[in-house]
Formats: sequence, C-alpha cells, structure tokens
Amino acid sequence: MNLNRSEEAFVVTEADLLATSMGIVGLPNVGKSTIFNALTNSTAPVANYPFTTIDPNVGIVEVPDGRLEAVAGITKPEQITHATVEFIDIAGLVKGASRGEGLGNQFLAKIREVDAICHILRGFEESDIVHVSGKLSPIEDVEVITTEFRLADLDVIQRRIEKSRKKTKGGSKEEKRELELLEAVELSVSDEEDPRELDLGRVGRQLLDELFLLSLKPVLFVLNVDEEFAGNPHGAPLYDSVKCFADGMNSRTVAISGKIEAELCGLPPDERESFYGDLGIKESALEQLVRESRELLGLITFYTIKGNETRAWHIAEGTRAGRAAGKIHSDMERGFIKTEVISVEDFLKTGSMVKARETGAALVEGKDYIVRDGDILLFKFKT
Repeated sequence: MNLNRSEEAFVVTEADLLATSMGIVGLPNVGKSTIFNALTNSTAPVANYPFTTIDPNVGIVEVPDGRLEAVAGITKPEQITHATVEFIDIAGLVKGASRGEGLGNQFLAKIREVDAICHILRGFEESDIVHVSGKLSPIEDVEVITTEFRLADLDVIQRRIEKSRKKTKGGSKEEKRELELLEAVELSVSDEEDPRELDLGRVGRQLLDELFLLSLKPVLFVLNVDEEFAGNPHGAPLYDSVKCFADGMNSRTVAISGKIEAELCGLPPDERESFYGDLGIKESALEQLVRESRELLGLITFYTIKGNETRAWHIAEGTRAGRAAGKIHSDMERGFIKTEVISVEDFLKTGSMVKARETGAALVEGKDYIVRDGDILLFKFKT
C-alpha cells in the first residue's frame, strides 16, 4: 500500500489493549515480584520475607496481537510496532503504610498516574512462605490495601486544602470555590464514598483529576493460585469469593499461578504453548491481563500503516475519528478532512485498500465517525 504525506492507515485491534500502565500492588509475600518477572521476563529479586522489592521495578511489555501480525503479513513493513503496557511493581504494602509503616508507602506516588491497579492476592498454600496476617484471606487483604489507599488520598487532599486555604485569604471567588470543592471531596473520601458522584461541575471534575486519587483507580484483581488450579480457577477455594467481591466493585478478576508462569516465561513460544496445553491453561498470564484490563478500561486498538512501519495504538471505546487522528499527531486532528474505513476482516480478505475500494468494502466517513474495534482507518488531512 502506497501512502503519501497526507494519508495514513489505521486499524483497531487487540493491541489497543488495556492500560498504558499498570501499578502492581499487594501485601508482602503474595507473589507480586514473581508475577512481575513472569509478565516482563525480568529478574526482580524474589525472597521469602517482606520488602524484597526496595526500589520500584518497571517493565514494558509488548501486547500480543494476532491481527496486527496478520495486517503486517500483507503490508510487509520493515518494522512492526506493538502496543505496549508498562508494569510498575512497588514494595509490598502493609497495614499502617499511610502512616509510614513498611516500605510500600514510599512508592505510592509512583503509581498515582497509572491507568489501572493490578492487585495481586495470595490464593496459594505454602508453609515455607509466611503470610503477613498468618492466614489466607484475600478479601481482608483487599480491605487493608483499600484502607491504605484511602488514607493516603486523604493526606493528599488535606495538603491541597491547606495550600488552598492560604490562597483564599482575601482571594478571589474562584479560589474560594476551589476550597469548597476540595472540602467536599475530602468529606466524600472520609465517608468511603465515591467523590465522582458529587455534583462538582467542570472545574471540580478537573480538580479531582489533578489529585490522582489511588482509591479511584480501576482495579484488576489477580488471584495467585496453587499450580493445580492454574487451568481451572473456579476449582480454587478462594476464587469465587474474590470474583463476587470484585463484581460488586465493577472490577475484574483473573486467576493465575505465578509459579508456573515464572517457570515457563523463559521458554520459546512453541514450547511454552505446548506446556500450557498440557496444563489445561488456555491463555498466558499476560494475555489474561490484557483481555481483562481491556474490558475494565473500555479500550479498543487501532493501527497505523505509515511508510515502512505497521503500528498498533490504543484508544478509548467511543473515540471519534478526529480524535483518533489526533492520537497520532495533533496536526492530523486539526487538518482532518475525511477517513476511509475498512474492517480488519475485509482488509485481510481483499488484501489491499485498492481492492477494498473496488469491492465497496471501504467507506468514507467524517471526523464524527465513532471508531470501532477492528476498523482500519485511512486518514486524509491537510497540512
């Protein structure tokens, strides 16, 4: 496919995947670093004592995307660029973290700007690995972390309130309004309510966004189960209770065996797939996290085909074509003229945009067209 400087092709697929970044949290000794290593093929320290993770571990992972590979099979690019996910693994949090207990509190700021929280819960029995509370109780573990998030958020809000109060002495109506909004948010969080349900108005919603509250982050619960339940999560004694709890929070749940994932992550893909099949595991941990995070965050994927690169990008479901163009470059959104639309399936059938046009599979849409998962978009814009 030949594209001139005012044309660019896009696809929406599985790479659009989940979050751009995910913060991995949990109590000590739940398998956070083991799972982080498996996801990112890294070698973060793992040991049977709290606070093995001293500094945050950061890993960037390409998102598996069969449709991207299929499109690239036609476009034959020199470079295929997958969408990526950044995982940030911080030290285990403990009760009292918001007051300085443990090490995890030192790194909460590192995950304030992530797109979602990946909360690792212990669901495996292992006498050699101590549990900080002495028993397996994932729901109680969730409550510990949730409480610490809320208390840490209150600290952020209260510090912002103090600054706002100093500005309001003889200040403007806008500054006084900011203080009123902050105090309303503080009360809501203190009462364990969702401040997003308050009538904050545009300014208040923007202010809420600026606080980067941990307790408002979307959460994916990951139950780290014994090896025998890796291919049958519903057989795990604690899975159904965790899923029920997560469903009540409009969250998502996956069950994986960190131990198995760690053992298989270094194998060649074919061997790894074979072992997964033997164990009855249908998807790798990464594939499960991508799928569930995608649903949690309401994301879809599109691709660009530009020059010698075929690339996957992620956008929010419901994004209009004009904004999708702006995802690539702001000039494309400002100079948007139109877009040709073809589904991935039709593109693979026809084999080119030229044949897609000839068969009527490519449609012309304006900037208000809502991009769908599986769309290929050929943008035209003026520079």
